[in-house]
Amino acid sequence: MPKEAALVPSDAIRLAALGSLALAPKTHAGLAWEIAQFSSRIVGPSLDLMAPSLELLAVEGLIEGTGREGEEMRITPAGRTELQRLLVAPLRGPIGEVNKLFIALKMRFLHLMGREESRAQLAMLVLACEEERDRVAELRRQFDGEAGHLPTWLVFDLAEVEARLAWFRQLASRL
Repeated sequence: MPKEAALVPSDAIRLAALGSLALAPKTHAGLAWEIAQFSSRIVGPSLDLMAPSLELLAVEGLIEGTGREGEEMRITPAGRTELQRLLVAPLRGPIGEVNKLFIALKMRFLHLMGREESRAQLAMLVLACEEERDRVAELRRQFDGEAGHLPTWLVFDLAEVEARLAWFRQLASRL
């Protein structure tokens, strides 16, 4: 079985749009506003994230509507397949701002997946947090005792990662 391609920044808008439309139809303007508000509150304004347009999703057959002003758009069966692909795709690299957006989107739409798929996603997120914890712990060991504020900030950062890891484990145990 081929390994799933990791999410790239442009996938964030696709995931946000398709997930939102899976919850309920929305107008083009309403969907664009929701996506911009959600993503900018997590990562701030980003041209990398806003580059793909909602019209591209329509051209790809992932969303549909007649194109009349104010008409509601909805997700298509192909869009639901793409949403599923995005929901199960692994994160790329360390947990930075864009990955925090992907995690927030996965948490927002996790209930749209089956129980086993949800558990698999939580296992992937636990693994990502464990890797992040190990990376930060290694940095902490490397710079322990150095002058300045980096060592104490790394203690803080490590505590955040460990809290996130515990939260994902707890959520997984409830499913």
